[in-house]
Amino acid sequence: MKAVVIAGGLGKRLRPLTEDRPKCLVEVGGKPIVEWQIEWLRSNGVDTVIILAGHHRDKLVEFLGSGARFGVSVAYVVEDEPLGTGGAIKNAEKIVGRENFIAVNGDIITNIPARDLVKYLEDSAEAVAVVALVPLKSPYGIVEVDRSGVIRSFREKPVIRDHYINAGVYAMRPEIFQYLPERGDIEKETFPKLASEGRLFGRVYLDRYWRSIDTVKDVEEASREVRDLMFP
Repeated sequence: MKAVVIAGGLGKRLRPLTEDRPKCLVEVGGKPIVEWQIEWLRSNGVDTVIILAGHHRDKLVEFLGSGARFGVSVAYVVEDEPLGTGGAIKNAEKIVGRENFIAVNGDIITNIPARDLVKYLEDSAEAVAVVALVPLKSPYGIVEVDRSGVIRSFREKPVIRDHYINAGVYAMRPEIFQYLPERGDIEKETFPKLASEGRLFGRVYLDRYWRSIDTVKDVEEASREVRDLMFP
């Protein structure tokens, strides 16, 4: 099975860590994000990882090479200028080929069962893509107040289980390429179109680890969290 890793972003909010490397090579818990991702993808049956590279792509090639030392085959598709998430995947159409595949944003660490996501896609005849969904974790503490104005509790950054967010992990059929823009974001252009046609599905994962690495603070917090992270 193939997976594409969307890794062409500039990582501006992670500066100065991204001044000399792409975002996916920022270390979390002693390993670059992309190494965490390859371990996770390999555990889910992926044998070919296609890196959609842009910013500091030479550093990615230097670190990953052929992928042999990570137990996978690594290929690269380069964007000479930013294409957006949709354009980046579209740019890889020829190398992905005519098979179902996984796509993942290059700035997340997770143990979502991607193999299950692919099975859900294959069992859903109408689906062109399935989006992994995770509960919203509040970036702020929550204060609970009763009707009389008395504060009853404080909850520090709780997980809000009745609201879901896009986890940046997708299972896709090759038909997705018909919906992808040459330049633009999949979240803004492709997914709304698929949703309007009833061909975009979601799969909720309540008790899996998921973390987007967007800031230096995320790096610090995730480095503590991933110490005991296990993959299927």
